[in-house]
Amino acid sequence: MRDRLDEAVRDALRVVIDPELGENIVDLGFVYEIAVTDGAVRITMTATTPGCPATSFLREGAQAAASTVPGVVSVDVAMTFEPPWTPDMMAPAVRASLGFAAVN
Repeated sequence: MRDRLDEAVRDALRVVIDPELGENIVDLGFVYEIAVTDGAVRITMTATTPGCPATSFLREGAQAAASTVPGVVSVDVAMTFEPPWTPDMMAPAVRASLGFAAVN
């Protein structure tokens, strides 16, 4: 059940679109971890930079989206900038659509 709830939360987070990049926070690689314990969800995520003006928007969007998942009783979203986000954290298709070269 927990794995299904993790995946349901991850799927719900795909509705949160970064306003500058126009892609969802999951495929952008902003979501570092989703931990679920007895319906309590803790999301650890990032933004492109510590000074990103969309940080509050993304955090609030993630909290709202995760809260819609059946079985979720509470949501805590923690922002971190360790490790720093880089374009190689994006899904390959998103990286290509945004014009970033593959980093390997």
